[in-house]
Amino acid sequence: MPYARSADGTRIAYQVRGEGPVPLVLLAGQACTHHWWDTVRDDFHPAHRTVTLDYRGTGDSDKPDVPYSTEGFADDVIAVLDHLGAGRAHVYGTSMGGRVAQHVAARHPRRTAALVLGCTSPGGRHAVERGHDVRKALAQEGPRARQALLELMYTPGRLAGHPGPHHTLGDATMPAYARRRHLAASRRHDAWDALPGIAAPTLVLHGTDDLLNPAANARLLADRIPGARLRLIPGARHAYFEEFRATAGPLVLDFLQEHRRTTR
Repeated sequence: MPYARSADGTRIAYQVRGEGPVPLVLLAGQACTHHWWDTVRDDFHPAHRTVTLDYRGTGDSDKPDVPYSTEGFADDVIAVLDHLGAGRAHVYGTSMGGRVAQHVAARHPRRTAALVLGCTSPGGRHAVERGHDVRKALAQEGPRARQALLELMYTPGRLAGHPGPHHTLGDATMPAYARRRHLAASRRHDAWDALPGIAAPTLVLHGTDDLLNPAANARLLADRIPGARLRLIPGARHAYFEEFRATAGPLVLDFLQEHRRTTR
């Protein structure tokens, strides 16, 4: 397992797949490992070499019991790119990974060729919060909480035909303290002031039926980032990239192909 070392010495496990000439960083959701992308990763390989990582606190990365932040996760992404010798890359982040991707693009503009933000939000007081019923459902314990999360991720038809495993539900092996650290990092995220400074061409994707992260956040991001495009996927819930891969994958690939020249 290859590792990069962050500025504070934390080892960040990363994974490289494919042979495409243009690197594409794929960033997973909160408390999840690179396996978040397992079902769709190969879709990108005809055109891209994909790079994933296990966030600190998850998977094979170190798990320091210190505060985490989306800014810090973004710096870990840059540490991985430095270790690979990759000057610029496309960045595609979903859910909390989209929050991390916002900071990658804002803090490291020369490293970000094109940006895709999926099922995410700007955070802070400007964000549209999930409803009370959703928060109540997720506050349950054990199998009920897991079922509630599954139903927020996927439509009933998808769940009936795909019993799992579902890597979008989180890393079951991570310590409880690390899970709390991830939750706090995501809750504290606020990139509102940084968004107008993002220079990378940006595509914002979101499912219309996403209640875990309300779709109204997609419009906020698209309006706040200069020149950003918005694409809503009808009927999709939070894991749109997996269940609606036949729609989402080509949207991302076409967008990145259009901006391929910006990596040179």
